[in-house]
Amino acid sequence: MTDLNGKTALVTGAAGGIGTAIVHRLQAQGVTVTGADQNDCTANHRITGDLMDAGFCDTLPLRAADLMGKLDIFVNNAGIITRGPITDATDDDFIRTMAINVEAPFRLCRAAIPIMADAGGGAIVNVASCWGVHPGPNHPLYVMSKAAVASLTQCLGMDHAHQMIRVNAVCPNEVDTAMLRSGFAARGFDPDSAIADLNASVPLGRIAAPEDIADIVVFLASDQARYLCGALIEANGGKPVK
Repeated sequence: MTDLNGKTALVTGAAGGIGTAIVHRLQAQGVTVTGADQNDCTANHRITGDLMDAGFCDTLPLRAADLMGKLDIFVNNAGIITRGPITDATDDDFIRTMAINVEAPFRLCRAAIPIMADAGGGAIVNVASCWGVHPGPNHPLYVMSKAAVASLTQCLGMDHAHQMIRVNAVCPNEVDTAMLRSGFAARGFDPDSAIADLNASVPLGRIAAPEDIADIVVFLASDQARYLCGALIEANGGKPVK
């Protein structure tokens, strides 16, 4: 994917498992990356902030463009998983989930699109979820938030194609990250055993590694995906949501 050489990218959630893999894959293709996260990351430039802060989201794309001289690619990767039935969900659970998974992507896309339009185009890649396309059980806040990201992707893909801004999304199923493992630990499960059980449930024989998702992100950001607008690419190893 040599067409990415010399491009610039902003990646949110850049210190997490998938985010780190995305940063590394983009850098390997010659992309200069600004990473946004509350923690340190391996991007060329780093911006620290909280996606629950509306002002931070509203100004982040321009700050990244100023650092790198332009903004060709925006990867909306940051997100949280809120588990449990709706009867267990608190107001704070709702507020935090919607702020990070829905409001932040809205604000970031709203801020990034004019920058890309003025430059003649760009690529936005959202990280949604298979669960936002095919809802699973006992994750209503997560499911509705990722469904919003999927719908936003399809809408923006149509609305901004005429500006040569391609908006697409990767929709992973389970991914072997620290966030997934800590969720198992918090519920009293041994993470290694839980991951092994998940691996056995996937037709390909394993759940996704962060690099599997990062490769799809890089593809969607590249000219090889030049005719994709509003696409939702499900990365599930053949496993349906249950």
